[in-house]
Amino acid sequence: MLKVRVPATTANMGAGFDCFGMALNLYNEVAVEESDQFIIEGAADVPTTEENLIYQVIKQFYEEIGKPLPMLKLVQTDEIPMTRGLGSSSACIVAGLMVANELAGQPMTRDDLAQRACQIEGHPDNVAPAIYGGFVVAAMEDNQLHSVKIAPSDALSFITFIPDFQLSTEEARQILPQTYTKADAIFNISRASLFVASMISQNWDNLRVAVNDRIHQPYRGTLIPNMDKIFEYAQTEGAKGVFMSGAGPTIIAITPRANEINFANKMKQHLTQLENSWETKILHADVNGAQVVTERENINLLCR
Repeated sequence: MLKVRVPATTANMGAGFDCFGMALNLYNEVAVEESDQFIIEGAADVPTTEENLIYQVIKQFYEEIGKPLPMLKLVQTDEIPMTRGLGSSSACIVAGLMVANELAGQPMTRDDLAQRACQIEGHPDNVAPAIYGGFVVAAMEDNQLHSVKIAPSDALSFITFIPDFQLSTEEARQILPQTYTKADAIFNISRASLFVASMISQNWDNLRVAVNDRIHQPYRGTLIPNMDKIFEYAQTEGAKGVFMSGAGPTIIAITPRANEINFANKMKQHLTQLENSWETKILHADVNGAQVVTERENINLLCR
């Protein structure tokens, strides 16, 4: 028996469009065992055919290394909601790569897997933190991943508001403009730089400014009912920063961990005034990233 656990991720985090991401302690798990045929099991919304993304990644992995695909039983247990901006598809990609790599005898290092995941996903902001954990700043150049992992302070909580409606990444990307002004570019560069410096220096008071964005949130926000109200509620209740998670529709507020319960309870009261239903989760940074656990050894095997 083999089990893979992959964390949820929040990407962009305001001004860090397609280059910032952080792992959160909400997980998808895949249990794998030998079988006489390929079987996929999971909740009702998990594809159990060849359309399953984990299956597709495993199959492609074996094709690329020139080995026959083993017959497996995959049991997929998902905590990460689909198409909510918390990296559900990236978690599947990373899970498939981790499973295939482990079963094939670990021909790829963790860095190799991150590079391969970026090639599949197309950008690094979700897959890199899903593999490495922590807060990751990443860039692609000549189809190569360049990234730095920063350990987030455990003094921060990430209060996550997940709505009862979905928003596809494709739809969220289509609404973005093709060009931006010089002023907008400068605005985002300054805020993104301030965000990284604030995370390193732990100057949390800067975050309210550092999460501001002109590249994606103003446009995608039109697809999320009451986003501006939720931002206002969170700021009124003392959030250090509030931003759209990934392409939305999930929204995340950064708060001191010591105040997380009080803040979450106040936000729940505000959210009941809105027409959509919003689930509030108190989350923290995951610093380990994707892990492979063998039941036989009962230890964590991190791809090296």
